[in-house]
Amino acid sequence: MGTRSFRFSTILFLIFAFLSPSSLFAGVISPLPRFTDKDRVLIVAPHPDDECIGTGGVIQQALKAGAMVKVVIFTNGENNELSFLVYKKRPVFQPRELLAMGEMRLRESIVAMSILGLKQSDLVFLGYPDFGTMEIFTSFWGPVKKPFRSMLTRQRHVTFQNARTFGAPHVGESILNDFKGVIREFKPTRIFVTHPADTNRDHRAAYLFTKVALWALEGEIVAPTLYPFIVHVVRWPKPQGYNPDRSLDVPPELVNSDISWSVAPLLEEETQLKYLSVRQYISQVKYAPTYLVTFVRTNELFGDYASIPIVNQPPGIPVWQNVRAVGNELAPKLSGKPDQIFSLAYARQEGNFLVRIVLKRAIDKEIGVSLFLIGYRKDVPFAEMPKLNLLVGFDGVHIKDRRKNVFSKDISFTSKGRELEFSLPLSLMGYPDRILSTAKTSLYDLALDETAWRILLIK
Repeated sequence: MGTRSFRFSTILFLIFAFLSPSSLFAGVISPLPRFTDKDRVLIVAPHPDDECIGTGGVIQQALKAGAMVKVVIFTNGENNELSFLVYKKRPVFQPRELLAMGEMRLRESIVAMSILGLKQSDLVFLGYPDFGTMEIFTSFWGPVKKPFRSMLTRQRHVTFQNARTFGAPHVGESILNDFKGVIREFKPTRIFVTHPADTNRDHRAAYLFTKVALWALEGEIVAPTLYPFIVHVVRWPKPQGYNPDRSLDVPPELVNSDISWSVAPLLEEETQLKYLSVRQYISQVKYAPTYLVTFVRTNELFGDYASIPIVNQPPGIPVWQNVRAVGNELAPKLSGKPDQIFSLAYARQEGNFLVRIVLKRAIDKEIGVSLFLIGYRKDVPFAEMPKLNLLVGFDGVHIKDRRKNVFSKDISFTSKGRELEFSLPLSLMGYPDRILSTAKTSLYDLALDETAWRILLIK
C-alpha cells in the first residue's frame, strides 16, 4: 500500500468508531476538520516534547494545507530530575545545571520541530517553572510578597534568556499576559492544548491558562476552536513502545465521560516523520525509551468536556450535576492507597453555591480533601477574582483565597460518612460568570486522585 493511502488498521478504527460509538466512545466522535490555507494553528505545550507526541501529525497536516503554525511552550521542563540523572549518569542538583538542562530541552524542541517543517521563529518559549504552573494558577496572583519559587532551580523569575519575557516574575499575571499576547498577535483559528483530565499538573494548568486567556480576549479576536489532547492517564496508552500500526484509543478512564472526541488519522509518511521527530528529544528518550514513541500511532486524538450550566433552583432538595473522578497516575502506587473520590456534584440555590463530594471511604486522619473553586467575570480582572481552596481534614474545614486564610460564617459544611457537602455564597466567589473547579484527595502531602477540571456556567 502506498504511503499516501490510509493503512488498513486506520480504516478499521474509523469504521468501528462510527458504527459502534457506544463501545469505544461514550461521547461523540468525529473526524478532525481538514486544515486549509486560511487556518492559523497554535500548539500549546506545557513541556518540550508535548508538542510532538500530542500533535506531531497535526502539525504536518496543517503545514501541507498551507496553514500557519506556531508552537508556544510554557516551561523548559527543567525539573525532570530523573531524566537528567539517566542522561548525565549522575545526580543533577545545582540550579545552574538544571537550568542548562532546560536550555538543552529547548534545543531538542527546535530540532524536533524543524523535522516537521517549523522554523525556530515559529516557536515561542515562555520559560516559566516546570512543575510550578498549577500552583501559580491557583495561588500566585495580585500583589505577592514573593513570586513562586521554582522547586529545584530556586528561581522566582524567568531566567531563560530566550524566553518571551525574560525576568518576568513567577506570578499568574505574567503567564496570562504572555499568553494573551501570543494569541492576540497570532490570531489562531485553532488551538491544540493539553487536556483538563491529564494527571500532570502543568498539563492541566496549560489548559486553564488557555481558557482564561480566551475568555479575556472575547470580543477582541474571533474565537478559535479548542482541541485538547491527553498525554498522562493511568496505564495508558497500551502497549507501550513503538507500535506505528496501532491506533490511539480513548483512555479507559474517559470512555464513559461526556467528552466529544475528534480523531486525526495519519498517513504512514506522517507517522514515520513524527517518529523521527520524537527521537530528537534525546534527554527524555534515554530516560523512558518506550514511552514517547508510544504516541507514534495511526492517529491523534482530541476531545473536550462541555461546560456545565448550573441553574438556580428553589429551596428544597437540590438536583445535582455529577462529575466523575479521574485517578492520579503515580500516587496510589507510591502510597498503597486506592483512588478515593467516587463523584463530585454541583448545584445552586438562591445565591448559594453547593458542592457534594462522595468518597469511596470515610475521611480519616490520613486522608485530606481539597476543593478548588476559581471564578471568572468578564468585567473584573482575573487576578482580582477570588481563588478559593476548601481544605477538609479530620479537624474540620479550612478555607484559603490564594495563600490567605478566609473566615466566613456564611459557609456551611456537613459530613455524613462518605459524603461531604458544602454551601457558600456566590458573593464570596465574586459573583462569577464561570467557575473552574476540581477536587482531590491526598495522603498528607501526596496527592491520591482528583477530578478533571470542569467549567461551570453561572447564568
